[in-house]
Amino acid sequence: MENIPLITNDAIVFGLLMLTLGFVFYTESIKTGFWSKFYKIVPGLFMAYMLPAVLTTTGLIAPEWESTSESGEIVKGSSNLYYMSSRYLLPAALVLMTLSIDLKGVFNLGWKALVMFFAGTIGIVIGGPIALLLIAQLNPDLIGVTGPDAVWRGLSTLAGSWIGGGANQTAMLEIYGYNQKLYGAMVFVDIVVANIWMALILIGIGKRNIFNKWLKADTSAIEDLKQKVSTFSESVKRNPSLTDIMIIAALAFGAVSFAHLSSDYLAPFFGDFIGGIENQMTRNVFTFLGSKFFWMISIATLIAIGLSFTKARNYEGAGASKFGSVFIYILVATIGMKMDLTLIFDNFWLVAIGIIWMSIHALILIGVAKLIKAPYFFLAVGSQANVGGAASAPIVASAFHPSLATVGVLLAVFGYAVGTIAAIGCTILMQIVAGG
Repeated sequence: MENIPLITNDAIVFGLLMLTLGFVFYTESIKTGFWSKFYKIVPGLFMAYMLPAVLTTTGLIAPEWESTSESGEIVKGSSNLYYMSSRYLLPAALVLMTLSIDLKGVFNLGWKALVMFFAGTIGIVIGGPIALLLIAQLNPDLIGVTGPDAVWRGLSTLAGSWIGGGANQTAMLEIYGYNQKLYGAMVFVDIVVANIWMALILIGIGKRNIFNKWLKADTSAIEDLKQKVSTFSESVKRNPSLTDIMIIAALAFGAVSFAHLSSDYLAPFFGDFIGGIENQMTRNVFTFLGSKFFWMISIATLIAIGLSFTKARNYEGAGASKFGSVFIYILVATIGMKMDLTLIFDNFWLVAIGIIWMSIHALILIGVAKLIKAPYFFLAVGSQANVGGAASAPIVASAFHPSLATVGVLLAVFGYAVGTIAAIGCTILMQIVAGG
């Protein structure tokens, strides 16, 4: 099978992604005519996500590919841009966006953030078995398979991913012993459905005032936090010198360096410790502590919170959060690059389960938000803290305001902690539905 994209050189692909981001920002800055009307409907962040997806769909670029050599051997290739963005730029962005954080203001956002997070979790837990039950009425063969190939075992990995993250997903794969030869289809459904949902959330951000009015939401705490950060930013605002920019870069990537160094020691340490626990259930619940990504994000965020209590926070006046936003947009573009729109029609029944599953998650979030009058911000971030994890939740949160990125991180880290337990509950229900 040949599916090699036209461009495989990451240097060229990165340039194309930057050109798409430049196009988005330039057209969004036009305040008259077609583009002005267009961006009143479609948020720029959504375009930054979707244009790279179009490039992938047309075969110009691709996140990964494979070909057959003359000897018949399958040769695989991939882009490292998402890895670079998520491991280097994301933690740097979190540091720069958190420098000026008002931690007290974050806590003042109150209980609704946690309620919406758990509403999202419950939506995933009950959404899986309901989706499987509905689709099984149309295609009974889905639940007719037993053993390692059973669909419910594969769907358990989606539950782990959509409540926690990659570590939780891997834990579920090990717990339920799904056939790893079939695992690629589940990863595909994960990417397709989660990315479609993220796209809808990004569109919703542009309509958040309409949503908040319908939800009768009290956004005062969010607005107060944004106002405090904006006021502080204005009070220290200055034309950045080269020294300012270099120190900002040093703070960001110095913290990233320390976060990576620490995670290189902490992840194996906890991995070995957890591996020695005799009880398999306990062992798998805490698998996320063996994830380098978990420790890297957590430590980078803790460093940034610590710096916010020092004079380093004054570098917000030199544009620290703006540099962080640049990194976030690059990450968004690399995430969009992972989406091939034509593949939605492959694995139709699995994708259908995923879409119904995510729809139930969305309906529960909307219902709870309406009930407690929670702002759209809590709905969007509560959902992405579950479904997208630490890579996506800060993106969605920062789209409301850079100072809110930390809220997304804190909830996403919480998702790692509850991910495996909740995913096991979801899988038990799917197993009952499948009669397995």
